[in-house]
Parts: sequence; C-alpha cells; structure tokens
Amino acid sequence: MDIYCIEEFKNEYERLIRKKSYKELEKEIIEHFLLGDPQSIITGKRLNNSADRPYIKKRLDGSGGYRVYFYAVIYNECIYLMFVHPKTGSLGGENITDEAKAMFYKSVLHCIENRLLYKLSHIERERIVFTKIEQ
Repeated sequence: MDIYCIEEFKNEYERLIRKKSYKELEKEIIEHFLLGDPQSIITGKRLNNSADRPYIKKRLDGSGGYRVYFYAVIYNECIYLMFVHPKTGSLGGENITDEAKAMFYKSVLHCIENRLLYKLSHIERERIVFTKIEQ
C-alpha cells in the first residue's frame, strides 16, 4: 500500500514531533500506516459512506492519543493522510470541526488531482521520510 500526505499533514506532523511530549507520534504513524496490513489501516470512523474511497478518522495510541484524518482509494491501494492532532498535551485539543473536515477533504482531492503530494517511507522503523512527488 502506498502512503501519501498533503502539505497540511506534513506541516502539523513536523510541528508536533518537535515537542518531547509527542515523540511517540512517529512510531505510531510508522507502525500503523507504513507497516500495517491494508485491512487494519482502513479501520476507524468513516466520515463518508463510500466503500471504495472512504474518508476515515483514525484513533492512534488510545483515546488520549492522536487523531489522523485520511482518505483511502482502496482499488489503487493508496492512503492519503490529511491531518493529525493530539488529544492531550500542550498542543492537544478536541476533534476538528465539520468545516475543517470538509476543507481537508477538498484539499486532498485537489492535491491528488494536481499531484501536490508527499510520499511517506521509513528508515528501519525509526524515521519517516517525506519525498515530494514530481509533477
């Protein structure tokens, strides 16, 4: 399965992992998205009713952990990470608004169409590497 993200996800992820209290986020993303099996990756709360292109809110690291919003194109085996936020800590907060969910959905569709994406990979389970997709 190929894992991509949009700029909003990358920016928020990089902001979070600079904080010591969110150091486990990288491990959580690697284990769930980069090393996870396809069936477990697409689990979570479905925010739309599409069977082959679900928009999902995934809980990572329990109820006080993180929320990752992503779009899956199942027949292409592609995951597009849109946004991540912690529930606790200095940067923690409640779930994002319905307006923000709609904005991320529009943004990911635009980014897929225009190839404004980063491909995620990892180095020996320890570091996430973001590679900008060539247009």
